[in-house]
Amino acid sequence: MKCFIGETEFKIEEPTVVTIGKFDGRHKGHQKLLGRMMEFKRRRGYGTAVFTFDMAPAARISGEAPKVITTNQERRNNMAKMGIDYLAEYPFTSDVIHLPAEEFVRKILIEKMNAKAIVVGTDCGFGYQRSGDARLLARLADTWGYELEVVIKEKDEERDISSTYIKEELSRGHMEKANKLLGEPYAIHGTVVHGNHVGGPVLGFPTVNILPPEEKFLPPFGVYVSRVLTEEGCYGGITNIGKKPTVEKDSPTGVETFIFGLNEDLYGKNIEVQLLNFERPEQKFDSLQQLKEQLERDKEYGLLYLDREKVLC
Repeated sequence: MKCFIGETEFKIEEPTVVTIGKFDGRHKGHQKLLGRMMEFKRRRGYGTAVFTFDMAPAARISGEAPKVITTNQERRNNMAKMGIDYLAEYPFTSDVIHLPAEEFVRKILIEKMNAKAIVVGTDCGFGYQRSGDARLLARLADTWGYELEVVIKEKDEERDISSTYIKEELSRGHMEKANKLLGEPYAIHGTVVHGNHVGGPVLGFPTVNILPPEEKFLPPFGVYVSRVLTEEGCYGGITNIGKKPTVEKDSPTGVETFIFGLNEDLYGKNIEVQLLNFERPEQKFDSLQQLKEQLERDKEYGLLYLDREKVLC
């Protein structure tokens, strides 16, 4: 996948089918859009191109970074896995903030992205004050010679599937529901770093640690049954999200995972931790022995869950 990260001076040479959006979470609605792009690629031979911004526009305007289900790097990983050919993460500058919607179509979608087809949702918005929408794209289609497909939003019963809806479920620890809306497990990507080395030598539970970016939207602190993707393969595990109050004081929020059946050294390697089920809230124990006993129960819970649900790769 060719990425244009923070670039404004680029041009895709081959004809493309383009979609635009934040793609926070790559939920079922997003997957529907991207799937329609893949159909255009098969039928027309177009390259697939996604236009997004390097951060949510609301953050640039308000000065506050919103929490996101999918970080920029995770979004890149997801798009690459789906087989997207081009990803443009455009800088949200003053110039683009004030770019009229028709100019957005001409200067960005046509001249830079080389769009011969455009696929959007019914609620798409672009250009100054989000004045551009699917109706404007339909009106300009003949002028600029592209095909347009407007995709109806995916629903969960009567409610639209959206990042907001998924965040509500994540905030309650409803992992199965959130994962159903996402169409795939909620995941945290990161590079394995050194922890406090208490898990293995002291407790008999060697763990891997990653530090989520500040902008990452996390579910409640606690213990989760997880699935871990590494270069070596796919493994089950139990994951604690939080600050490890029994063994540390004032520690940063971390994601610590005991991986079942893996003894490889993962320090410095990238892994993906997928959360499947919320077992219990994080708690502080009076002693390391109490913590160890609880970890044994957590392990048993995780193994039983994974065996019952048949969710390993």
